[in-house]
Amino acid sequence: MKTEHVTNKGTQTTRIPNKLAEEKSPYLLQHAYNPVNWYPWGDEAFAKAKKENKPIFLSIGYSTCHWCHVMAHECFEDQEVSELLNASFISIKVDKEERPDIDTVYMTICQVTTGHGGWPLTILMTPEQKPFYAGTYFPKNSRAGVLGLMDLLTQISSDWLDNPDDMLSTGDKIADIMKREFETSSGSADISKDFVNLAITQFSQNFDHDFGGFGNEPKFPTPHNLMFLLRHAQLEADEKSLFMVENTLKHMYRGGIYDHVGYGFSRYSTDAKWLVPHFEKMLYDNALLATTYVEAFQYTKDPLYKTVAEQIFEYIRREMTDPEGGFYCAQDADSEGVEGKYYTFTPDEISKILDNEDGSFFCNYFDITQDGNFEDGKSIPNLIKSHELKSENEKVIRLCNKVYSYRLDRARLHKDDKALTSWNALMINAYAIAAKVLKNEDYVDVAKRAVGFINTKLTDPNGLLYVSYRDEKPAHFGLIDDYAFYAMALLSLYDATFDIDYIQQASSLTDKMIELFWDEKYGGFFLNAKDAEKLIYRPKEVYDGAIPSGNSVAGYVLQRLANLTAHQKYIEYADKQLRFLAGQVKDYPAGHSFALIAFLQALYPTKEIVCVVSENEDYKELSDYLAEHFEPNTVVLLKSEKNFEKVLEIADYVEDYRIMNNKTTYYVCEDHNCTAPTNELIFRK
Repeated sequence: MKTEHVTNKGTQTTRIPNKLAEEKSPYLLQHAYNPVNWYPWGDEAFAKAKKENKPIFLSIGYSTCHWCHVMAHECFEDQEVSELLNASFISIKVDKEERPDIDTVYMTICQVTTGHGGWPLTILMTPEQKPFYAGTYFPKNSRAGVLGLMDLLTQISSDWLDNPDDMLSTGDKIADIMKREFETSSGSADISKDFVNLAITQFSQNFDHDFGGFGNEPKFPTPHNLMFLLRHAQLEADEKSLFMVENTLKHMYRGGIYDHVGYGFSRYSTDAKWLVPHFEKMLYDNALLATTYVEAFQYTKDPLYKTVAEQIFEYIRREMTDPEGGFYCAQDADSEGVEGKYYTFTPDEISKILDNEDGSFFCNYFDITQDGNFEDGKSIPNLIKSHELKSENEKVIRLCNKVYSYRLDRARLHKDDKALTSWNALMINAYAIAAKVLKNEDYVDVAKRAVGFINTKLTDPNGLLYVSYRDEKPAHFGLIDDYAFYAMALLSLYDATFDIDYIQQASSLTDKMIELFWDEKYGGFFLNAKDAEKLIYRPKEVYDGAIPSGNSVAGYVLQRLANLTAHQKYIEYADKQLRFLAGQVKDYPAGHSFALIAFLQALYPTKEIVCVVSENEDYKELSDYLAEHFEPNTVVLLKSEKNFEKVLEIADYVEDYRIMNNKTTYYVCEDHNCTAPTNELIFRK
């Protein structure tokens, strides 16, 4: 750890590092020179708290969190706050993206005890990790009815000295309640279309017909809601579901939540029109949205959706891809301490970048006005007032590239450059699906490189996954999301390449997932592994929030492997997992849209295609068909002279499937009925 000497306006300040300076997380490193004596989560901090009989101040956030930055500046960089924390508490910082298990435990407690949650997450707890107070953002001093951190810490410090038994008792009670709630089960149920129909009703009731999306502002994209509705539209020929998807996708693209200059989507919109976003960009949002736009293009053939997806991938290539092939986490909302400054413009600024005619055109096209639509007369480029959306416009692209280059030089955004296995898997999944649908070999190459990155940087010699990687070092053994998301991505990459190795690896990961996370007593998958660090309870997530839950994706993977391989183990676990999910989602299925996607694979007819090819491996016709048709309940196995031994290892039922007439031969089963093998690519509808 090195002491830093910082010169600011001619004055030199000495900064002494705390124990976060040895960490790899960008979020923890942001706090490494706070005057707070921060500790990373670990035995040293808890031992010190017990020895000194002090409560623990736990702060959880992430590096691109705007309000985390605000609280850090107001409180954790402040000498008075730091002195109080250092005297009366043991302070621990956690990066929620590195330790989603810790975050899930304490965020759930915050939501249960306060009715809301968010980041920064603030927890006061006993040295035994049992919380007695939970909250989110606190200003330094109380104001306008908002409790200040100084007042809170002063009161807690006094109460801990005078009457600690009340806090210890509260911590014990909360821990016991959460343990009983989350380590048991609310029961299982049979899946049925009733869940699907109720979800459709709930989505319809909350749908914004004017601007798309669901509920009131702030509005989140939640792409898996749209992925479910698109599948429902295809399976039921439901125009209402399709309308909700298309209306939302088009309005999100029109709004300022989409970066029309540099591409990619921001985290969420603060208003109903999708105009003013919270400007941080997350890898997982863009991965899931790229997937959704590609699938919408495949189903509707609207070229706009293809263009948006391709632009998202261009953004990821330019700004979010590691030289070794992985993907970075996020970009900050703030530049030079101001949220949105990087993304907003005035007409005068545009006129300096472009000549008069082009500048006027650009401002008119993207609604950049003298009055502005954001703070301080600045404008967020948007297409909300446009009457017609065009999938491509060479002039607009040329001008956007000029403004983009200017923007890169004008200011810099903080980038969280760690790689997370689960989020990387979502982006691999997006590239793989796009490679198949758009028949883009470059996307195949990107997905393969990212798989190589996970296999070499985020996997240990025994095949166990890590959560994160940064600065040549992996950290923390993987959670259910890492295994489930990566297995899903590998299955999608198989669909794009017909390389049987990807199914084999997905199968191996799924076996490890069952071994490490399955709850033998109540069903479902725990968030953390059976041999992981013991927290105050072992969480089991099901809700599909900003990201699908590991349990939902595990259900999807198990059902898809069951359909692909006909392996009895996967059939049995898929059935048990879907029954577990049904027991959890029955009250509000719209909050579990990815679980519903898994249900659709079991509730609706599936199509299994085995394509047997000769030595020349002629399967172009099949690839063209799969690119053209949106059929999410179709699975395909390719058997060739080169791969038949590996195919039989994972699907022995195809052993007797042979070439007929020395031509590519198709064996097709649909809704549990099989047709005679044929050389013609004609499938029953």
